[in-house]
Amino acid sequence: MAEAKITSLDVARRAGVSQSAVSRVFSGASASQATVKKVRKAAEELGYRPNILARAMITGKSRIIGLVVAYLDNQFYPIALERLSNALQKEGYHILVFMAPNAEDSVDRVMEELLDYQVDGIVTASVAISNDLTARCAAAGIPVVMFNRGQDGESISSVTSANYRGGYKVAEFLVSAGHKHIAHIAGWEGSSTGRDRHRGFADGLAAHGLAPLAVVEGRYDRELATEATLKLMSRATPPDAIFVGNDHMAFAVLDTLRNRLGLKVPEDVAVIGYDDVPLAAWDAYDLSTVRQPVNRMVDATVETILGKIGDPDRPAQKIEIDGPLILRGTTRNPEGRT
Repeated sequence: MAEAKITSLDVARRAGVSQSAVSRVFSGASASQATVKKVRKAAEELGYRPNILARAMITGKSRIIGLVVAYLDNQFYPIALERLSNALQKEGYHILVFMAPNAEDSVDRVMEELLDYQVDGIVTASVAISNDLTARCAAAGIPVVMFNRGQDGESISSVTSANYRGGYKVAEFLVSAGHKHIAHIAGWEGSSTGRDRHRGFADGLAAHGLAPLAVVEGRYDRELATEATLKLMSRATPPDAIFVGNDHMAFAVLDTLRNRLGLKVPEDVAVIGYDDVPLAAWDAYDLSTVRQPVNRMVDATVETILGKIGDPDRPAQKIEIDGPLILRGTTRNPEGRT
């Protein structure tokens, strides 16, 4: 015979408190320390676990934030997601992670599933969603914040680094270091981050009367970055510097230059990435790169999503956080010394 399921009423009786007190304790609402201690002790003794989804059906609040991620190959995202999860847990929330390749039908399907889970809010990491689904989330009262990706229009909040400014900084630095033939292995032109870094870089060169030697779309993929490097270095006039759309691709560029082509970095060609993931500082790469201020981006994302949950009428925000250019061994300084 199946053992009877322990309920919140059983816990209340064991702890000598009301059933509503048990609910307050497990929902994170206000309760005295004495009550919390008694309820937690009784729950542990009885083996009680609250049914979060059932509670969400009653209260309309699940204390869950849905997180939609396109890919985790890039080191930046596991780090950002860990810090985002930790920050939300400190606020009494948990995250429910869904993977969704960057295709509109796939993203929309995953977002539909998240709506079924009655999440309190949704954070998308480097994922674009359709305007129709944005409107449906708004109609359902579920706020959405885009992390490391922007979207046209004023209806949806986003938190990014200052990507245009980052690309501009790279161009200014490489020109000041004396480079004349500067190529760009871009990210994905379907992403706002890729477009903005590319645009800032091109405008930065134009301010000095230069244009990119070549622009190749790497789509944030190591293999495509490798192919792009081989193609660029086989030109009659190869680049003397390469700006790469993110560190994940830049590591492939460095491996190709050093190990397959036998070139010296930065003596033969300088390389700058974007993100400043931990691997960039390792001796094996020592990569110059634009740092995405991940802690500040995470803090802004958490503040924005919780602010929208607390105040549904709060206007959408588009937050850009500037990050520094970190100079390491893959570039030479403006005086020409390595």
